[in-house]
Amino acid sequence: MFTLNNVQVVRGGRAILSVDHLSIPTNELTVVLGHNGSGKSTLVNLLSGQNRPDTGEVLFRSQPLHRLNAKARARAIAFLPQKLPASLGLTVRELVRLGRFPWRGTLGRWRNKDEKMIQQAMEKTDVANYANTFADELSGGERQRAWVAMLLAQQSPVLILDEPTSALDIHYQYQLMDLLSELHKNHGKGVLVILHDLNLALRYATRILALKQGKVMFNGSADDLADERLLTKLYHTPIRLIDHPQPATPSSETHKVAIVCR
Repeated sequence: MFTLNNVQVVRGGRAILSVDHLSIPTNELTVVLGHNGSGKSTLVNLLSGQNRPDTGEVLFRSQPLHRLNAKARARAIAFLPQKLPASLGLTVRELVRLGRFPWRGTLGRWRNKDEKMIQQAMEKTDVANYANTFADELSGGERQRAWVAMLLAQQSPVLILDEPTSALDIHYQYQLMDLLSELHKNHGKGVLVILHDLNLALRYATRILALKQGKVMFNGSADDLADERLLTKLYHTPIRLIDHPQPATPSSETHKVAIVCR
């Protein structure tokens, strides 16, 4: 569980994030929604320990997050920023290998367990066939899966991703969200991800956190946000919800599709 108490982040004399109290479970697939400038990236930077609030505290498992050193934090929380670090000259295996640094043994020695975790991470994300390919030579979707493999090799129970679908074609957006959903459902990973696409959120999220002008507008189950009035208020535009015309499989539950009505 993440808990924020009396948190404020101020830039240029303006509070870009202001949260009196907020609890975010770390055992769900939580999507963070909101317009540009609503405070989404500011929030995930706090939760991942990249930044500290100007006032207030951020707790992780009831302990102040800032008290965790870098290695302990990396073992607990894996973070993928919106702007990916340079991977020039790294093969996929070398990129995924970076995720093992928080777990390296005495004197930084590599162990058989490290190599096993690297291989398993590549297999789970379906990039094992590209192990010796330079990461920069992959397609956008393949490269994003390689970065997720790096997060998995880190073995952190919580994954935080800042807009991982923003530069991907539609096909790869759904492919990546399928992967994150599978990691949550079948491998017990807590996932917190920023998305701009409301329909992706309604399809995949078990929980949604919606921000508006730096404040929390909604924090609850995805089913509870499937409300035309709430969504219209959040996005400042009329939104209608309809049942998806075709479920992913015959046994899939029906989910809603949002349509902008202007």
